[in-house]
Amino acid sequence: MSLIPVILVNERDEPVGTMEKLEAHQKGLLHRAFSVFIINSKGQMLLQQRALDKYHSGGLWTNTCCSHPLPGEDVPFAAHRRLQEEMGFDCPLETIFSFTYRAELNNGLTENEFDHVLAGTYDGAVLPDATEVQSYRFVPLEEIRQLLVKEPTSFTHWFHLAFPKVAAFLEQQTLPA
Repeated sequence: MSLIPVILVNERDEPVGTMEKLEAHQKGLLHRAFSVFIINSKGQMLLQQRALDKYHSGGLWTNTCCSHPLPGEDVPFAAHRRLQEEMGFDCPLETIFSFTYRAELNNGLTENEFDHVLAGTYDGAVLPDATEVQSYRFVPLEEIRQLLVKEPTSFTHWFHLAFPKVAAFLEQQTLPA
């Protein structure tokens, strides 16, 4: 894994420094992240299965894309950049909420993130980067709810936390198309 920096933040999402991504996850330090959730015009959510060789949570299903903004990069710009890099498309996004979470992963790493959640609607072609994404599919929200109960270990930790809030938002809103 290359030496990619993340933005360390306090509980108010104020930057307090930077650190190499793997080191931040080894030390469990709070850092800025984002998660993008895309639905199509049928109301189905685009899930991705993380590539098996990702540094954590490989092979697990999760939201459309997620990552960390680079130092000096704002969250919306980073979200659009990573959506294009990981999934091969871009679309209008709306920031819908943020939350913090901490999760001890099975490989000795700790996710401790101030996660900004963005959502958008897209119906076009999906051209994922095979080094990031093993598979993808559009899934109805109710089916995702059932899968989270039936196959909880098939999904990332943060997806379990964010999905109920995102689903509630989607069921009450119309997203930018």
